[in-house]
Amino acid sequence: MGALCAITFSAKAQQTQADSYTRYELLSPDSNEFRIVYGVSATTPGATYYWNTLRKGSEHEVTAVWDAYSGEDLNWEIVSGALAKKNGLDEAVDNGEYLQIQLARAVPPNGEARIRIDKIYADTTSYFQKDNSIVFTRTLGIKRNSIVLPPQYELTHCNYPSQVQLTPEGQIKLSFMNNGPQAVPLEIKARPLPTNATIKKPEKNNYSFDSSGNGRNKSKVRSGWEFEERAFQNREIVYFLQQPETHSFRLYHDYTETKVGMDRYLNIVRAGSKASDPSAILLDTGEALQVETLKGKAITEKGIDIGDTITVESEVIAIWYAPLKEGETKRLRITETYTDPNRYVLDDDQLVWDRSFGRNRNVVILPPKWFLTTTSIPAVIDQTEDGLTALHFVNDRPDALDVYIRAQRK
Repeated sequence: MGALCAITFSAKAQQTQADSYTRYELLSPDSNEFRIVYGVSATTPGATYYWNTLRKGSEHEVTAVWDAYSGEDLNWEIVSGALAKKNGLDEAVDNGEYLQIQLARAVPPNGEARIRIDKIYADTTSYFQKDNSIVFTRTLGIKRNSIVLPPQYELTHCNYPSQVQLTPEGQIKLSFMNNGPQAVPLEIKARPLPTNATIKKPEKNNYSFDSSGNGRNKSKVRSGWEFEERAFQNREIVYFLQQPETHSFRLYHDYTETKVGMDRYLNIVRAGSKASDPSAILLDTGEALQVETLKGKAITEKGIDIGDTITVESEVIAIWYAPLKEGETKRLRITETYTDPNRYVLDDDQLVWDRSFGRNRNVVILPPKWFLTTTSIPAVIDQTEDGLTALHFVNDRPDALDVYIRAQRK
């Protein structure tokens, strides 16, 4: 089976990928070096290799490549573009240079192989010192990125809207999500702090969110609030709207579990919604997972904590899998149908969708025979292979988006 998959892939199939994220760690300014930790999912069905392009003009040293699912090291080698093309990468440039990675397993149908690459680049045109400052200037095509400054450096300039946080080590980190069609010509400047200045490391988050439904008390400061890096979050969701008379939509959402010992994913159904026909797969292997729909007393009997009082109306979809071992991560895809007569309706013969999105990446696909007339939140809009209108919402903020969509019949 593995040989057949490799032959199928090498028949000039284009390499496809998803969920790319890059972390740049700026090393000693005198070295002009920066560490790159690159995460990517190979998605070409049947692929047994993945190729990572090595940028021209930079000196590079690959220090590690591993499989995110198992945590095990992968075999790799640096090859010419001509050899990469011969081995199956049809779009390879003959005079280019590529990191050729042998995957731990062939990419399953509708699944993926998650890879992590750790390398060091030296590039005097991307990272250098000028006028007592350091400058990091680089065109970044990956959509999700973070940049960590050297210890004891303060940020003075950044030309692209970014979140700023402290790492656990007390270094300043910038991160951003690029929702545009072009690469970001990023430029960051920083300078050393005075010798008597120190950066305090972040303390434990002592801010408690008010889960009563009233929202936070905006009259008081959120003392000690620490938020997750939005660009790093790898939770995405796709909604396939059914005809609005049904108030229903099919959806799938992807989630990566990293906690050692965890053996379940809990999807708490929103009040006013009804979930049906749930299923789940482990994207790393294509394996179907055990799924249960639990309500009221059944939730308590399973010993499940939903973070709120369990009532007869409480509903949870539980997905079960083998507990995570040290070094492992698992990526799940959960699919289900929701019915929500309060937030998805037909009004004056118009489709109306009014729903809050908590994830950073969201897609809404209109049903057949409908065209878009309104979206309250800016979206990238395109067409699916079936000619349906798709709206892509990227939220780089830590709060939710309240999305309001209207459409009319064709």
